[in-house]
Amino acid sequence: MVVRKRKKILKKRGHRTAGYGGQKKHRGGGSRGGRGNAGLHKHKVMRMLKYDPDHFGKKGFKRHFVRKPRSINLDELNKIIERLIEEKKLKGEMKINLTELGYDKLLGNGNLKYKITVEAKMFSKNALKKLEEFGCKAITVD
Repeated sequence: MVVRKRKKILKKRGHRTAGYGGQKKHRGGGSRGGRGNAGLHKHKVMRMLKYDPDHFGKKGFKRHFVRKPRSINLDELNKIIERLIEEKKLKGEMKINLTELGYDKLLGNGNLKYKITVEAKMFSKNALKKLEEFGCKAITVD
C-alpha cells in the first residue's frame, strides 16, 4: 500500500483569507487604486507630487562631444600680433598659428594692420575676404 505524506505547503491553508486580511483585499488592482503608476494624474496625484515630482515632463539630455569653436576676430588678432612683436616672437616673415594660441576659427570683425600668414582650423567668409584684400595668406590646418 502507498504511504501518503502530507505536503509541506499547507501554511495558512484553512484560514479563510490566507493572510490577506479581508476577502476584498486580495482581489485585483482595485484594492490599491489601480496597478503600478495608474492614476498619477488623477487620484494618486498628491503621492506623485510628494514622492516623485519630476515623474512627468521632459528632462532632456546633454549632447556630449559637441564643442563650439573658440573664435577670435581680426581686431583681437591685431592686439596679439602687436604683443608678439613686442616680445620679439614674430620676426621677418610673419606667420601665426591660431591653434597654438588656443583658437579654432578666425572671424572677420575689424581690420588687419599687418601682412601675415594665418593658420587656423576654420575661417569665416568675411575673414577670408578681408585677408585676401589686404594681401595675407589663410591656411586651413586640421
